[in-house]
Amino acid sequence: MPPTITKKISQQKVPARKAQVRNIEGTETSDFDEWRKAKQLMKPKDQLELPEAELKEILARVLVTTNPQKPDSLVEFSYKEGKFIDVPLPSNLVVAYRIKGAQIHIDTEDAIHQLIEMGYDPDEYRAQAREGIEEEVIEEAVPEEVEEVKEEEVPAEESVKTEVEEEEEEAPPPPKEAEEEEHGEGEDEDVDVDAKSVAEAPKGRKKKLTNQFNFCERASLTYNLPVRSQEIQTIPPPRANFSALVLQWVIYDAYQKDFEAQELEKELEKERREKEKAVVVSRPKVVRKKPGKTQISEAVKMRIAEGWKVLERMINQNTFYDIAKDYRYWEDPADEFREEEGTLLPLWKFTYDKVRKNTVTDIEWNPYYYDLFAVTFGYLDFVKPIKDGAICVYTLKNPSYPDYICMTHCAAMCITTHETFPYMMAVGLIDGNVMVYNIQQTCKEPAYRSNNVTNKHKGIVWQVRWAPDLPDGELNFFSIASDGRINNWVLMQNELAATTVFMLYLPMDPVTGPDGTYMKMRGSACCVAFHPKDPLIYLVGTETGSIYECSTAYSSMYLFVYEAHHMPVYRIDFNKYNSDIFASCSADWRIKIWEHRRNEPLFVFDVGSSVGGVKWAPYSSTVFAAVTTIGKVFVFDINVNKYKSICEQAVVSKKRNKLTRLAFNHNLPILIVGDDKGCVTTLKLSPNLRIMCKPPKKQQHLDQFTLQCMKLEKLLALVREPVTLTPPPDTAGTED
Repeated sequence: MPPTITKKISQQKVPARKAQVRNIEGTETSDFDEWRKAKQLMKPKDQLELPEAELKEILARVLVTTNPQKPDSLVEFSYKEGKFIDVPLPSNLVVAYRIKGAQIHIDTEDAIHQLIEMGYDPDEYRAQAREGIEEEVIEEAVPEEVEEVKEEEVPAEESVKTEVEEEEEEAPPPPKEAEEEEHGEGEDEDVDVDAKSVAEAPKGRKKKLTNQFNFCERASLTYNLPVRSQEIQTIPPPRANFSALVLQWVIYDAYQKDFEAQELEKELEKERREKEKAVVVSRPKVVRKKPGKTQISEAVKMRIAEGWKVLERMINQNTFYDIAKDYRYWEDPADEFREEEGTLLPLWKFTYDKVRKNTVTDIEWNPYYYDLFAVTFGYLDFVKPIKDGAICVYTLKNPSYPDYICMTHCAAMCITTHETFPYMMAVGLIDGNVMVYNIQQTCKEPAYRSNNVTNKHKGIVWQVRWAPDLPDGELNFFSIASDGRINNWVLMQNELAATTVFMLYLPMDPVTGPDGTYMKMRGSACCVAFHPKDPLIYLVGTETGSIYECSTAYSSMYLFVYEAHHMPVYRIDFNKYNSDIFASCSADWRIKIWEHRRNEPLFVFDVGSSVGGVKWAPYSSTVFAAVTTIGKVFVFDINVNKYKSICEQAVVSKKRNKLTRLAFNHNLPILIVGDDKGCVTTLKLSPNLRIMCKPPKKQQHLDQFTLQCMKLEKLLALVREPVTLTPPPDTAGTED
């Protein structure tokens, strides 16, 4: 918009206003006077009567720049210094209103360019603006006595007209009209003068601006909110008392280390200065690396990485504050109105960008850290193979990114974590190799790796499990693969030593080979589960649907054979409270509960789709969960309902995703499930899915473990077949 100049209201309109005031102050009474006389002031009886001097006394109010309500002596606790420190006082300035104007000064370059673009001559425009200001000053210089004389000569009708013109007119009349009105000859003469002034005004003259600035000053009083104090009680930082025995040689060693560090710092500073002063030559000078320099840099990198991890966890806890609150404290209130039903609350989702196309092939919670779990990424759709795989270790404190990442050259199919050394992880790959990672040292390379030519499986490694340490203290683990071999791997000093413990053969007659010899048909193993109490006994699930009970002490025969399923067995899991009870799942849509050395299952559940995994709950002897390929999670409690699940909930889309694996947390009521898109979802169990046993009135001393075992035994007694009793032979002879 062009720069404008606002002009003050002409003094010719002031007499009309003063005439009204004069009529009010005259002897003649007006409506306002009558109304004012009729008004009566009511005074209370106990009002204090002040003398005339005190009533006329003027009480001055002084505005100062300081804020009387500003808080003083603010302190806050510093955890770094361990004491309260002073907080800087706030400023006295309070911005109540702020606005950005769009006016520019008439003498600036921007105003000149704008006038040229609009077709105005800048010099002429400025001259007209200054003329308008001078006319304004002249009108203000007219004495008030002349204005009072004019007020008497102006009739009442003209005063009313001037008031109407004040409201309607936006621009003041030209200066000639003001000169004619000073003579004040009447209403008719004023109208003729206005017509003549309009006729005499040049037609091509542009509208003048009335002021160089569009300035508006505003002031407002705001209500000062009352000062309130808010207190928050937080958990104090952990503290520990350290005590040590200070001896002469300890002090000497400390000084020696400090002296070596200072000398090393001087050498580094000297090398840096030499590099800055050195002249660039064709052959750069070879600088020998100090051994201490590399150690210091690695230590600094580790400390920086730890600091970033802590900061990232703090940011994630603030970002996912609502989810973290539900994870700890949420309990579904609708369970009070449901009977024998429960729900699952989705919490976090764990993903990693590089493995979004991979399938979650195995999940396992860390046995030492309850909030840490490991996930392997590979593929189960062999029509669409994926080249790379990965092992990611996540924590519930940081859902956005894994804490440890181990990339593999092919798909990773299974994982197991050592109970005593939670940083040792054994991994099985799709090409038949096994690896052992020590994530405490490095995640880039495995600590142990099998030989790619001779010392490996000839099929997919489906499952690995740590075994009890050998008498010499060496770590070892078992692995099963689709080639039918069950190998025992021992961690030697520099390599993995493998021993074939068992070779699976199908229970059928030998088949004639190409050269006429008889050959036994090998079985293909899919999963393994070791007995919780007897580490020599283990169960092996096969692709034919059978479950073989084997022993590490015998390598030539099966202890027992369960004709369990008609399709491959994907997972076997022992009950946490009774080691004779185990569950199995298969691609034939069924979940079966078995008892040791019984040919027939105790319970059979059909879920309508292929079951990828089954797990017993660690908090209850009768609760277990399973995941299916249609994206649903099923939770069963055979003590509540022996025929169907008490919770059936879809976690992922049925058309796009498939659930593959699941795992219960050992300490918390949460469940994690993995799908074929590389995503791990955390679910919280509602109260109806984790009901604890109440001890009877006469046995209040029993603990929860004993109560759970009693509940399972009572349930199994109803399902087991009764023992047939044979009558004893009659010892008494006949009459003959």
